[in-house]
Amino acid sequence: MSDIFDGFPPAAVQFLRTLRENNSKGWFELHKQDYQNNLLKPLQALAAGLGPLMLSIDPDFTVTPAINKTISRIYRDTRFSRDKSPYKTSHWITFKRLRQEWKDYPAFFFEISPDSYRYGMGFYSASRQTMDKFRTAVDRNPKAFLAATSFYPNNRTFTIEGEQYKRPLKAGISTELQEWYNRKSLYLVSNHRIDADRVDRKLIFDVQHGFEMLAPFYHYLGKVAT
Repeated sequence: MSDIFDGFPPAAVQFLRTLRENNSKGWFELHKQDYQNNLLKPLQALAAGLGPLMLSIDPDFTVTPAINKTISRIYRDTRFSRDKSPYKTSHWITFKRLRQEWKDYPAFFFEISPDSYRYGMGFYSASRQTMDKFRTAVDRNPKAFLAATSFYPNNRTFTIEGEQYKRPLKAGISTELQEWYNRKSLYLVSNHRIDADRVDRKLIFDVQHGFEMLAPFYHYLGKVAT
């Protein structure tokens, strides 16, 4: 199914950049077809192409390539935000289990913005309780953690992100382990600039390879979360 994804064309990148400068209902209504043809359709094709791999990683994933299933809505919820811009200028695909507490369960994602794209896996916004479970799991069985993250030390694709505590939560552990241990939330991400005016179709193969690499750590985090 990866053959159906042909990248994000220049028109998709241009749409995002122009929307950033003209974030209004009037402008969007005039360019709604551009959004559907040039941005939404490639997102749907990418989600569909990744679907079989995602189900092989977790059969409980939702993989339907549709808005509010795997693909984000373009409309922003401005009820509780100072920013009243009506439309999102970043759009994403998320592969996760359907569950009420999904923010405390790991998920895979791809996101495209006007000047960059990124993909990875981790917690969207883990609670302190979930991160405490993660730290307890590392303390109790460091070998299992090291096995699940054995790909990381020599990889050139992903980096660890997520807000960190200002002070170490535990003294006497290595700098490498502290990088994981001292997070308020945790995810691994591969960040890329859009240097040309398009994103090539080979993106899907890069994402597939990256998600396969992350799969063991996804299962580790899943056990922590449950």
